[in-house]
Amino acid sequence: MTRLNLVLLLALVVSSLYLVRVSYESRRLFTELDRAQMLARGLDTEHERLQIDQRAQATPLRVEQVAREKLQMRSATPAVTEYVEMPARPASAAPAAAVPAEPPR
Repeated sequence: MTRLNLVLLLALVVSSLYLVRVSYESRRLFTELDRAQMLARGLDTEHERLQIDQRAQATPLRVEQVAREKLQMRSATPAVTEYVEMPARPASAAPAAAVPAEPPR
């Protein structure tokens, strides 16, 4: 009977130690999960703020303002447009076969 009691006592001690270890690990994982969820909420908030900033910066008026001020650009008008004409080829340089030439790119 003494052996049975010792085996049961040993099983009880091992079981108790395992329970304590599992409880500790459970609390540690819950704390880690809580921190990760807080970080995720913070990142979501920052992402929303950055999307709002991006939408504010991408308005056509803002893009035009930056183009004028920082890039020194101006709107294209017929007054500032320059047209370039292709020089005509001399007849001697024309190919013998009538193959249409590709337009320049």
